[in-house]
Amino acid sequence: MAYPVAFKYTKDHEWIELAGDRGKVGITDYAQRQLGDVVYVELHEGGAKLKAGQSFGTVESVKAVSELYSPLSGEVVEVNTALKDKPEMVNVDPHASWMIVLRLTDPDENGTLLDAAQYGDLVR
Repeated sequence: MAYPVAFKYTKDHEWIELAGDRGKVGITDYAQRQLGDVVYVELHEGGAKLKAGQSFGTVESVKAVSELYSPLSGEVVEVNTALKDKPEMVNVDPHASWMIVLRLTDPDENGTLLDAAQYGDLVR
């Protein structure tokens, strides 16, 4: 699978798509394949303030429950509530199935993230 080059990635298998001071966050194709069939997604409410690396929810599959980690620091300004009713969308299209939108508090942090090529090397 090719990873979208416009996204940045974490070693914990989350992606972030940056646009100005905002970033949509989700999990990578690699992560959803490791999890198997996703049956439940639990996300923090809007307004939550997160530090980079802090949990913003969990994803539950037939195999395991996994924490979701924020790639950057910021405030949750939007939550993808559709995933509550259709968690399987994470398996169908993980790079379109965003989970939260962050308003970034420290955009300089993104230097710690991987680009698509680096992430592809990590999961190869």
